[in-house]
Amino acid sequence: MESDDRYGAAGQGADGFGFGGPVPPPPPRAPAVGPPPPGAPLRMAGAALLNLTGLGLGYALVGHWVRAAVCWAATAVLLWAALPADPDGVPGGVLAGYLLVLVPAAADGARIARRSALGGAWRPVLAVGLGVVLLAVPTGGAAVYGSARDEARERMLLDRLAAGDERVTAASRQPFGTAKGEYEQALGVYRALGRDHPGSRAAKLVPDRLKTYYDAVSAPYAEKRLCEAVAPLTYLRTLPDSVDGKLLGALAAWPDEPLAASLYGCGVSRLGGSGGGGTELGELLRTFPDSAPAQQVGPAIGKRIEEQVAALKGAEPCAATEVLRGLGTTASGLPGEGLKALRGDADKGVVDGVYACGVDQFEDKKFDDARTTLSDFARTYRSDGRVRQARNIAIAAEIADDRPSAGKRLPPSKRPGGARMELVISNDAPNAVEVLYTGPVTGTVKLRTCAGCERYRASAGARQACKAGGRNYPKARLRLPAGEYHFLYKHGTGATARVDSYSSGTKVQPGYTYTSCTYVIERSPFDLDLPQLPDPVQPALSPWGGGSSR
Repeated sequence: MESDDRYGAAGQGADGFGFGGPVPPPPPRAPAVGPPPPGAPLRMAGAALLNLTGLGLGYALVGHWVRAAVCWAATAVLLWAALPADPDGVPGGVLAGYLLVLVPAAADGARIARRSALGGAWRPVLAVGLGVVLLAVPTGGAAVYGSARDEARERMLLDRLAAGDERVTAASRQPFGTAKGEYEQALGVYRALGRDHPGSRAAKLVPDRLKTYYDAVSAPYAEKRLCEAVAPLTYLRTLPDSVDGKLLGALAAWPDEPLAASLYGCGVSRLGGSGGGGTELGELLRTFPDSAPAQQVGPAIGKRIEEQVAALKGAEPCAATEVLRGLGTTASGLPGEGLKALRGDADKGVVDGVYACGVDQFEDKKFDDARTTLSDFARTYRSDGRVRQARNIAIAAEIADDRPSAGKRLPPSKRPGGARMELVISNDAPNAVEVLYTGPVTGTVKLRTCAGCERYRASAGARQACKAGGRNYPKARLRLPAGEYHFLYKHGTGATARVDSYSSGTKVQPGYTYTSCTYVIERSPFDLDLPQLPDPVQPALSPWGGGSSR
């Protein structure tokens, strides 16, 4: 390209050049002073635009290749930091550093081009046009990079969504109590996607994932494991407090109905048993008082009470009684006066159940249990018409615990008629004695301590007991109908500690008077139990001799 400026001499001088002589070559650079070569604005604009492309072409245009290489290096560093596209984009420090290279390079390229002569008038114009065109490259590249960055961000968000899904899947294989933490972390992922990235593809998938989430948490309800379903459904019911209602949609209110059904089903299944169902049914009545399951609580408890009252006549009255106790406790703890009134029905059944249980224990030969049950009945329900019979059965059970033949049958509930025979029991022991008896009639008498009486040797007891002249033995007189009787002599402690109780039995026949003497014999020096002498059954004399060892 030739310069429009011409430099030379107007004539011939002393150096031999003159008009028509040889023309000197142009200088290698434009002079630093004086006006720049024509077309400077276009050259400056072209160089600046070409350098702004980041390709260093403005420097190449004016032949400054080292400076062009610096631009190339800066662009390479930028591309190395930016590619592949990252969700967070180019690091701010790298971008700022690149601009600190690019902008000064554009200004520097314009400065150098101002005094650089480019051959031909068309070249500056071409440089400007090329710069404008090439500026579309970084601009378009930035747009493409922004799209790639957005896609990378979408993939990252989808990966987060998938991680939340994996947590839900893993948690669904465990009991809710163990997996609750996993569920909460997965929910945190879904909540953050919907709140912080509402327009993303991942956020648009969150509602479907929440449906899957609810299905996983509430799986025990779907599988009819209602007691297990209470805790997870209660948890789901709290989620509207922490998750946007728009994100949950219809799921926000969904747990109410299954939770009410689970509380009812679980509570009813526990009525009268472990836990009693009061916790679940109480929660149902307080939380969903107008729900259909809440309206069924009273009838369900009433029906169970009726069933257990009927079961008192079956083979397991003791078990039915315990269920009735639990039903009464549950009913009294529930809100609502109508439900509390059911406690009276249960308590009435318990009274009948305790008596039936004691009788059943006696018939099953569980004499110690029968005695405890019916003694408690007599103390607790003193106004009940069965108290007297309960005491009689308890007496017979205590005798039968030592003498099983006394428990062959229940004591008669009515006193027999006919003649009565007298039995006089004397106490020749240095301690008080309680005598229990059962047969056609059942009862108990107590004899006070015999003053001055002592223990007998085993060989002397039967011959000498109750025969000391002038001694006033404590006595008890019984009038007994004829029949077979069983006796239990219970010696108190007093002066003869460690005295054993003992039992005996005999027949009472019409037309005779009977006597019995109770006394205490010593144990052997070797602490061996000596055998009792047989009771001499002698009507009109002394049909029973009583003894005890210590």
